[in-house]
Amino acid sequence: MRRIWQSYGEGRPLPGYLLAIGTYAALAGAVSVAGRLTGVRLPERFSLRDTALVGVATHKASRLLTKEAVTSPLRAPFTRYEEPAGHAELKERPRSDSAARHAVGELVTCPFCAGVWIASGLTAGLVFAPRLTRLVSTALTAVAASDALNLVYDKLKS
Repeated sequence: MRRIWQSYGEGRPLPGYLLAIGTYAALAGAVSVAGRLTGVRLPERFSLRDTALVGVATHKASRLLTKEAVTSPLRAPFTRYEEPAGHAELKERPRSDSAARHAVGELVTCPFCAGVWIASGLTAGLVFAPRLTRLVSTALTAVAASDALNLVYDKLKS
Protein backbone atom coordinates (compact mmCIF):
# COMPACT_ATOMS: atom_id res chain seq x y z
CA MET A 1 0.00 0.00 0.00
CA ARG A 2 2.80 2.41 0.86
CA ARG A 3 4.31 1.91 -2.60
CA ILE A 4 0.99 2.88 -4.21
CA TRP A 5 0.90 6.11 -2.14
CA GLN A 6 4.48 6.94 -3.08
CA SER A 7 4.02 6.36 -6.80
CA TYR A 8 0.66 8.10 -6.96
CA GLY A 9 1.76 11.02 -4.82
CA GLU A 10 5.11 11.41 -6.58
CA GLY A 11 6.86 12.35 -3.36
CA ARG A 12 3.94 14.33 -1.92
CA PRO A 13 3.05 13.70 1.75
CA LEU A 14 -0.32 12.12 0.99
CA PRO A 15 -0.70 10.45 4.42
CA GLY A 16 -0.16 13.86 6.01
CA TYR A 17 -2.78 15.37 3.72
CA LEU A 18 -5.21 12.62 4.69
CA LEU A 19 -4.55 13.44 8.33
CA ALA A 20 -5.29 17.14 7.64
CA ILE A 21 -8.50 16.28 5.75
CA GLY A 22 -9.57 13.90 8.52
CA THR A 23 -8.87 16.54 11.17
CA TYR A 24 -10.88 19.14 9.27
CA ALA A 25 -13.79 16.70 8.82
CA ALA A 26 -13.67 15.72 12.50
CA LEU A 27 -13.71 19.36 13.60
CA ALA A 28 -16.59 20.18 11.24
CA GLY A 29 -18.47 17.16 12.58
CA ALA A 30 -17.77 18.17 16.20
CA VAL A 31 -19.09 21.67 15.52
CA SER A 32 -22.24 20.18 13.97
CA VAL A 33 -22.77 17.86 16.94
CA ALA A 34 -22.16 20.73 19.37
CA GLY A 35 -24.78 22.77 17.53
CA ARG A 36 -27.33 19.99 17.79
CA LEU A 37 -26.61 19.34 21.48
CA THR A 38 -26.85 23.01 22.41
CA GLY A 39 -29.84 23.75 20.18
CA VAL A 40 -27.99 26.35 18.14
CA ARG A 41 -29.76 26.82 14.84
CA LEU A 42 -28.19 27.81 11.56
CA PRO A 43 -29.31 31.18 10.28
CA GLU A 44 -31.63 31.17 7.28
CA ARG A 45 -28.88 33.02 5.39
CA PHE A 46 -25.80 35.13 6.05
CA SER A 47 -25.89 38.81 5.15
CA LEU A 48 -23.66 40.23 2.45
CA ARG A 49 -22.13 42.43 5.16
CA ASP A 50 -21.16 39.43 7.31
CA THR A 51 -19.82 37.59 4.27
CA ALA A 52 -17.65 40.56 3.28
CA LEU A 53 -16.49 41.06 6.87
CA VAL A 54 -15.53 37.39 7.25
CA GLY A 55 -13.89 37.44 3.81
CA VAL A 56 -11.58 40.33 4.60
CA ALA A 57 -10.94 39.01 8.13
CA THR A 58 -10.06 35.59 6.68
CA HIS A 59 -7.62 37.21 4.25
CA LYS A 60 -5.87 39.13 7.04
CA ALA A 61 -5.84 36.22 9.48
CA SER A 62 -4.45 33.85 6.84
CA ARG A 63 -1.63 36.30 5.97
CA LEU A 64 -0.96 36.86 9.68
CA LEU A 65 -0.78 33.13 10.41
CA THR A 66 1.15 32.02 7.32
CA LYS A 67 3.48 34.86 6.42
CA GLU A 68 4.07 37.46 9.11
CA ALA A 69 7.31 37.49 11.08
CA VAL A 70 5.53 37.88 14.42
CA THR A 71 3.85 34.46 14.06
CA SER A 72 6.96 32.64 12.87
CA PRO A 73 7.49 30.95 16.28
CA LEU A 74 4.14 29.18 15.76
CA ARG A 75 5.25 27.93 12.34
CA ALA A 76 8.84 27.07 13.33
CA PRO A 77 8.21 23.42 14.33
CA PHE A 78 6.79 22.79 10.85
CA THR A 79 8.84 25.12 8.62
CA ARG A 80 12.33 26.25 7.72
CA TYR A 81 13.12 29.94 7.24
CA GLU A 82 14.33 30.92 3.77
CA GLU A 83 14.32 34.72 3.46
CA PRO A 84 12.34 37.94 4.01
CA ALA A 85 9.38 38.29 1.64
CA GLY A 86 8.25 41.89 1.68
CA HIS A 87 6.62 44.06 4.32
CA ALA A 88 6.95 42.14 7.62
CA GLU A 89 6.52 38.81 5.81
CA LEU A 90 8.78 35.78 5.58
CA LYS A 91 9.32 33.07 3.02
CA GLU A 92 9.45 29.66 4.67
CA ARG A 93 9.22 26.12 3.39
CA PRO A 94 7.66 23.08 5.05
CA ARG A 95 9.93 20.66 6.88
CA SER A 96 10.02 17.26 5.25
CA ASP A 97 11.15 14.93 8.03
CA SER A 98 7.66 13.40 8.29
CA ALA A 99 4.51 13.41 6.16
CA ALA A 100 2.41 14.92 8.95
CA ARG A 101 4.93 17.66 9.72
CA HIS A 102 5.25 18.46 6.00
CA ALA A 103 1.47 18.64 5.55
CA VAL A 104 1.09 20.95 8.56
CA GLY A 105 4.04 22.98 7.25
CA GLU A 106 2.25 23.44 3.94
CA LEU A 107 -0.93 24.45 5.75
CA VAL A 108 0.83 27.08 7.89
CA THR A 109 2.82 28.55 4.99
CA CYS A 110 -0.03 28.75 2.48
CA PRO A 111 -2.56 31.57 3.00
CA PHE A 112 -4.95 29.89 0.54
CA CYS A 113 -4.85 26.62 2.49
CA ALA A 114 -5.14 28.25 5.91
CA GLY A 115 -7.96 30.44 4.60
CA VAL A 116 -10.30 27.45 4.36
CA TRP A 117 -9.77 26.61 8.03
CA ILE A 118 -10.00 30.24 9.16
CA ALA A 119 -13.15 30.97 7.13
CA SER A 120 -14.74 27.82 8.51
CA GLY A 121 -13.91 28.87 12.06
CA LEU A 122 -15.22 32.40 11.59
CA THR A 123 -18.37 31.14 9.90
CA ALA A 124 -18.98 28.73 12.78
CA GLY A 125 -18.33 31.65 15.09
CA LEU A 126 -21.12 33.62 13.40
CA VAL A 127 -23.46 30.77 14.36
CA PHE A 128 -22.26 30.11 17.92
CA ALA A 129 -20.94 33.51 19.04
CA PRO A 130 -21.91 36.15 16.48
CA ARG A 131 -21.07 39.23 18.56
CA LEU A 132 -17.57 38.04 19.45
CA THR A 133 -16.95 36.83 15.90
CA ARG A 134 -18.01 40.19 14.45
CA LEU A 135 -15.72 41.95 16.95
CA VAL A 136 -12.70 39.82 15.99
CA SER A 137 -13.55 40.04 12.29
CA THR A 138 -13.92 43.82 12.49
CA ALA A 139 -10.51 44.14 14.15
CA LEU A 140 -8.87 41.94 11.50
CA THR A 141 -10.62 43.89 8.73
CA ALA A 142 -9.41 47.19 10.23
CA VAL A 143 -5.84 45.86 10.27
CA ALA A 144 -6.19 44.78 6.63
CA ALA A 145 -7.39 48.28 5.73
CA SER A 146 -4.50 49.80 7.69
CA ASP A 147 -2.03 47.54 5.85
CA ALA A 148 -3.45 48.67 2.50
CA LEU A 149 -3.22 52.33 3.50
CA ASN A 150 0.37 51.88 4.70
CA LEU A 151 1.33 50.33 1.37
CA VAL A 152 -0.34 53.18 -0.54
CA TYR A 153 1.41 55.72 1.71
CA ASP A 154 4.79 54.07 1.06
CA LYS A 155 4.14 54.16 -2.72
CA LEU A 156 3.17 57.84 -2.60
CA LYS A 157 6.32 58.72 -0.63
CA SER A 158 8.63 57.19 -3.23
